[in-house]
Amino acid sequence: MARDGRLWDALVRSLSRLAQGYGLSVLIGVPLGLVMGRAAIVRRSLRPLVVGLQALPSICWLPLALLWFGLTETSIIFVVVMGSVLAIAISVEDGVMGVDPLLLRMSATYGVRGPRLFAGVLLPAALPSIVTGLKLGWSFAWRALMAGELLYVSGGLGQLLTMGRELMEIPQVMAVMVCIIAVGTFIDRVLFQTVELRIRRRWGLAAS
Repeated sequence: MARDGRLWDALVRSLSRLAQGYGLSVLIGVPLGLVMGRAAIVRRSLRPLVVGLQALPSICWLPLALLWFGLTETSIIFVVVMGSVLAIAISVEDGVMGVDPLLLRMSATYGVRGPRLFAGVLLPAALPSIVTGLKLGWSFAWRALMAGELLYVSGGLGQLLTMGRELMEIPQVMAVMVCIIAVGTFIDRVLFQTVELRIRRRWGLAAS
């Protein structure tokens, strides 16, 4: 599959979908978590809903996505977003709730409010927890993507896995599984773990 190009084409398609879905999850999940962490009324209203939806396996969103968007790229991206955005929002909220109250009181004393408070105080203070949430959201997004690609022709790694099953090609199935594991491990170890470790060291939460 690597020699004839099938593997690389499938990998590029899957990573492209992942980038779109995960990017949208970050753009939605981080602001949502910040607002939930700071506004009590929003937290009381949305927290039970977010936690409840988080318990729903991401693949359960696929039938609804197919009804809404049909057999399109949008359906898979929707499943990816719903698989990761809630985990990101919950982690960001927990990070904001864990910010030192003395830091918040000092900010209020200096008149730091509104967007300056979110961008200049809350976001940096909660950054270690936010990065952990982003890593968790990435893992959910990767799993949701593979589950979505397994169910209909999509041209990604999931389709190669399905084709191997239908053709009884056990080596192909195993090879695609190894590729999925390798990609997940590479992104987790090289990207997220490196960034997380540097931030924790910078914030004094880990030994240098």
